[in-house]
Amino acid sequence: MTMRPIDISWLCGEYAEECYSFIYIRARPEQVVARLGGRWEDFTPGPFPDDPDYYSGSGEPLGVTSIGDWTFVFDPGWLGTREDVITKLSEGTRLVSQAALAIKDMDYFYWCEDGEIRLAWGGDDGYLTEIPDELVDTMAEIDRLYPSGPRLYRGPAFLLVEHLTGIRATEQLLKGSTLLWGVVPEPAKS
Repeated sequence: MTMRPIDISWLCGEYAEECYSFIYIRARPEQVVARLGGRWEDFTPGPFPDDPDYYSGSGEPLGVTSIGDWTFVFDPGWLGTREDVITKLSEGTRLVSQAALAIKDMDYFYWCEDGEIRLAWGGDDGYLTEIPDELVDTMAEIDRLYPSGPRLYRGPAFLLVEHLTGIRATEQLLKGSTLLWGVVPEPAKS
């Protein structure tokens, strides 16, 4: 696969001071909501938010939609960084999660397979796991495309998502999707 840089200026602009998690799970949306403890029938349709302040804070709705064989979850918080949550969600499947709080230049990235974290990046700490052999060439290509080494949320994370899921998360794709919005119980701290 030949990688091309992705324009995420729209996200860094509108979401420059907000926290968000994008979670991609190879499962049906109903399954994902159930695994999170929510009730699918309580979710209602709506757009991807143009204004990141629209859904901010814990206990607020998260958005869920299908993209091919994958479920995309927009969370206005740090759900995608909760290792206990994402490993449980990934049981029997693949999960990729990216989260950012641009105002503090913080970002996180996870790739999980069947309940196991395969790759983790954690803010200022950098890689929290070894880079798996199957990603070495991909990471070299990303380093070539982004030689200045920007934070993952400024582009590289989106290329990792594309490599691991086949989804190129563009502004048109996300803002053109109808998400189902609902609240799931706050996961217990483990």
